[in-house]
Amino acid sequence: MTAKMFEIEGAGLGFRRCMTKTLADIDSSRIDFMEIAPENWIGLGGRFGKAFREYSERFPFVSHGLSLSLGGPTPLDTDFLYQLKTFHKEHNIQGYSEHLSYCSDDGHLYDLMPIPFTADAVKHVAARIRQTQDILEQRIAIENVSYYAAPGAEMSEIDFLTSVLDEADCDLLLDVNNIYVNSVNHGYDAAEFLAQIPGDKISYIHVAGHYNEADDLIVDSHGADVVDPVWVLLQQAYSEFGVKPTLLERDFNIPPIDKLLQEVEQIRSYQFAANTRSINGEVQYASV
Repeated sequence: MTAKMFEIEGAGLGFRRCMTKTLADIDSSRIDFMEIAPENWIGLGGRFGKAFREYSERFPFVSHGLSLSLGGPTPLDTDFLYQLKTFHKEHNIQGYSEHLSYCSDDGHLYDLMPIPFTADAVKHVAARIRQTQDILEQRIAIENVSYYAAPGAEMSEIDFLTSVLDEADCDLLLDVNNIYVNSVNHGYDAAEFLAQIPGDKISYIHVAGHYNEADDLIVDSHGADVVDPVWVLLQQAYSEFGVKPTLLERDFNIPPIDKLLQEVEQIRSYQFAANTRSINGEVQYASV
């Protein structure tokens, strides 16, 4: 494993099958890159397969996996990884990321389950990340995930995350919405957590919306607009680590494309403001 990927920049959008028509006539300059879940596209033919080919020729793409189960107890699905490697080459996919979680045990669980925050788990998942990188012949990024329980925890979330990054020698897909969700659900300070992230590991950033189940319980739904506290965290990330490529996730309750692209433009406006502040030596955040 040698190649460092994620040669992307700017403001991106998660690509869903329902967008194959709605995005067809937009100005390509409004989206700098796109992201897919490769499991939903590998081997897909027909009109969706044809449409994806056309989009992958118009936009840079990255892939964000759903099913590799990096923390799982059963062997990695190496057949999938070789299919993924071929798929990436066919469509010039710029990089691959996966969740720091698991979703299988002799069968798929159809949910992203939390990995215990333990030293043994660090070694287990890091070895699986290194195996993945060796097969793909490139670095991958792991995403800090939302979680609702921490069974068997022996260390903090931030210590677990940074230990995995160091042990695996991989990159980070920083999800600022997940930091906010976890900060509410587990009662910690989101800004303090973000400040402890190793910025040199960040490949790109996710922002998304969520669902407020109760005052002390947020569900990471990707089905609503991004809220102001998450926008503030994004700006803090730019201030702490410099401007990074940033992607908007929206999985359901998808609004008309012009409204969706307003949030992509909001990302771009914060990137521009952060770059301007950097030039002028200022630190204050833009208004939300």
